Amino acid sequence: MTEPHLTAGAARPAAGTVRRVGDRALLVELPGTAEVTALYEWLAERREAGELGAVEELVPAARTLLLDGVAEVDAVAALLRTARPTAAGAPHGPLVEVPTVYDGADLAEVAALWGVSEEAAVRIHTEPGYVVAFCGFAPGFGYLTGLPARYEVPRRSTPRGTVPAGSVALAGPYTGVYPHPSPGGWQLIGRTALPLWDTDREPPALLAPGTRVRFTAERG
Repeated sequence: MTEPHLTAGAARPAAGTVRRVGDRALLVELPGTAEVTALYEWLAERREAGELGAVEELVPAARTLLLDGVAEVDAVAALLRTARPTAAGAPHGPLVEVPTVYDGADLAEVAALWGVSEEAAVRIHTEPGYVVAFCGFAPGFGYLTGLPARYEVPRRSTPRGTVPAGSVALAGPYTGVYPHPSPGGWQLIGRTALPLWDTDREPPALLAPGTRVRFTAERG
């Protein structure tokens, strides 16, 4: 992916640094994923209320948020310069339950890293509510936040050549579910039969940014 051309005129609002990208887009650079999620929710509410004018897409990433297809670029940039989103509000996106069989190849290793039994590791993972912070890596792959920071785990030192579709996995602060068979270096803790990507569905991705997610433990 090539880096987008950034025009001059960056500013640092309360929400982050705003840059124009071409004629009809704005890129907001932020300190981290929590700030991206807060701004995404703030903007989604205002777009729904008609306060942004025409904005075709809001595309969050780990530390940036792209507003694409912006009809009134100067007006939206001015709004962003005064934006003060907070993470205080609870996520309000649609809720998806992910029934999961916790028999992943790395469950024992993850439990050992957490200093608990495998049964306790399953309880730890199913307890929080998650939210899709952003998507990437592969179509339909969502990066889910919600697991407490003390349970962050490293990626595997050697990635697997193929990870089965439906694998529930951890890496750093994120939980993810592989929508397709693919290489991957995340820690595999379980699997789900839930289809994450379906081209006959609109939208094809089940886990879009802002979606709330609950994992439920199922018997294999």
